[in-house]
Amino acid sequence: MWAHNLTIVSEFHLMSFSEDPALQPVLFGLFLSMYLVTVLGNLLIILVVISDSHLHTPMYFFLSNLSLADIGLTSSTVPKMIVDISTQSRVISYEGCLTQMSLFILFACMDNTLLTAMAYDRFVAICHPLHYTTIMNPRLCVLLLLLSVSISLFGSQVHNLIALQITCFKNVEIATFFCDPSQLLDLSCSDTLIRTIVTYIITAMFGFFPVLGIVLSYYKIVSSLLKIPKSGGRYKAFSTCSSHLSLVCLFYGTGLISYLGSGVSYSSSKNMVPLLMYSVVNPMLNPFIYSLRNRDISSSLKRLRSWRA
Repeated sequence: MWAHNLTIVSEFHLMSFSEDPALQPVLFGLFLSMYLVTVLGNLLIILVVISDSHLHTPMYFFLSNLSLADIGLTSSTVPKMIVDISTQSRVISYEGCLTQMSLFILFACMDNTLLTAMAYDRFVAICHPLHYTTIMNPRLCVLLLLLSVSISLFGSQVHNLIALQITCFKNVEIATFFCDPSQLLDLSCSDTLIRTIVTYIITAMFGFFPVLGIVLSYYKIVSSLLKIPKSGGRYKAFSTCSSHLSLVCLFYGTGLISYLGSGVSYSSSKNMVPLLMYSVVNPMLNPFIYSLRNRDISSSLKRLRSWRA
């Protein structure tokens, strides 16, 4: 289709993982199971943090909000994908596409900023332990949460405003399973200079600066740990960071792979795997990482089970 035939677009068409009818029930069951595990697992983390007074600390305050953001992130894409598989329809309305894109960016940015806040929390806990309760007071924690939400809303709405400025589309085929922002903006057939500049600025805001903050925090943490004389003390101190560091590596690793891949090609369903890892698998794995690698969460889960029994 020519660009001038697409100045008015009412719907887009998403890509499916497979057109084979025999695989549709398998895909439906797989993604439904992953979605339920993600929601229930993250809700369990939130329940444990709320119910156990031992976990009423800044670290677990941010963790519970991270779990809430993970539920939102996976809910922005997976339910629509499940419905599409069951109905054999890949159509999404123009308004629905913009809504899905906005929600995805909002919760992905919240994940980003909350991981940065958690890195700062670990930095204060290890490098300034005597002043931890004074620095990481409830007021600062709430302020950091509100800042995270505000920045994420800003990023989401900027992308939305950029998309609304597009008056001409090359085609209506979005080469992934949801309305990925980069894919949607690439469909524009008009001048993209301003959009490209704004996109790079937003990417720097939510990519470079959070990563820089996390790297600097862990640089200070490692520097402080090297000053501890006994190796056992170093291990004990760094073990409090292991779960967070695992989440950081998983989040930024899959994010980098997925968006480097999006710049190359989305010609087949195999290229959607990194994006699936980033937007669906990561939120599902986060509760397992914290419940298996964190002693406080594991102990709280045991107490919760014994209390219910």
